[in-house]
Amino acid sequence: MSVIYLVRHGQASFGQADYDVLSPTGERQAKIVGAELASRGVQPVSVLSGTLSRQKATAEIALAAAGLSVPCVADARWNEYDHLGLVAAFVDPLPTDPRDYQSALDRALHTWVTEGRVAGAAGSFADFAAAGTAALAEVSRAGTALVFTSGGVIAALCAGLLGLGPAGLVALNRVVVNAAITKIVVGRSGSSLVSFNDHGHFEGPNRELLTYR
Repeated sequence: MSVIYLVRHGQASFGQADYDVLSPTGERQAKIVGAELASRGVQPVSVLSGTLSRQKATAEIALAAAGLSVPCVADARWNEYDHLGLVAAFVDPLPTDPRDYQSALDRALHTWVTEGRVAGAAGSFADFAAAGTAALAEVSRAGTALVFTSGGVIAALCAGLLGLGPAGLVALNRVVVNAAITKIVVGRSGSSLVSFNDHGHFEGPNRELLTYR
């Protein structure tokens, strides 16, 4: 049996010139999730991340906090979809108020999933989902694995495992917490989602670090 821990990256720099950089809050979240992994006794055989800066930085900080010396291998199949490209392709007019952005992203994501069109750097949703599924199948053959990825990848994989349609995928994507932990177990009967979006490490004294974007 293999156990795969999927960790969403810490908070990125939404609204800044370079989104793909951890915010100060994101750096703190990465350190806390690393401590959480250590408290659980997670000992991965392999560690992976996407190639995005926010994913790799989360991995570096979390691994140091967890006291893990397993090298992290970057794999672009764990990269997030192009959220800016999706909104630009499917939402007209574009939102001008940051408070409207999540609703616009939900609509764009639903359209991308249902219509099969290519949008942004991720291509079609079928391509995006297939890449994540293949990456999961590959890493599951190595035993316990720790993967630092993004909310859209996690939502797509979990929606697939649960047999959810587009609306379910969008609903999962909306609630993935920064630096939350999702656990998938792979055995003879296939892959099973054991826990989704576990963020108990951001309750109690760390509740001010709970973020979704």
